Amino acid sequence: MSDTLRDRIKAGLTEATKAQDKRRMSTLRLIQAALKDRDIAGRTDGRDAGVGEAEILEVLAKMVKQRRESAETYEAAGRVELAQQEREEIDIIESFMPKQLSDAETEAAVAAVIAETGAAGIKDMGRVMGELKKRHAGQMDFGKAGAIVKAKLA
Repeated sequence: MSDTLRDRIKAGLTEATKAQDKRRMSTLRLIQAALKDRDIAGRTDGRDAGVGEAEILEVLAKMVKQRRESAETYEAAGRVELAQQEREEIDIIESFMPKQLSDAETEAAVAAVIAETGAAGIKDMGRVMGELKKRHAGQMDFGKAGAIVKAKLA
């Protein structure tokens, strides 16, 4: 799979356009707009090549999180059709992300990083989280991982 994530998103948009899949088209356009915003922001930091794969995964994870929160809010307000729309967008976005680690796999990854870094206390949490983000970008919920790290280091 030599295609970059950006290429896969672009190809997905082309396919969706040909198939007239409106939900998929709009979601992929939102992804591309978010990536373009990141590219433009990166230029001011001196990164002219655009964002890398890890940063693209970060953007996708953020978009999924936003949609999950929106879906919960819509359901609480009784707007089931809008919640369903958000869930459809989540499925589309997640199709471009690597497979998410299960809770057991997340715990194992946390334990491995703690052992490798020699983390001994809560003061080492930042170092452990940084290493997890480097190794498992887009593969785990870092909110859950942070709680696991905190529990193991406390």
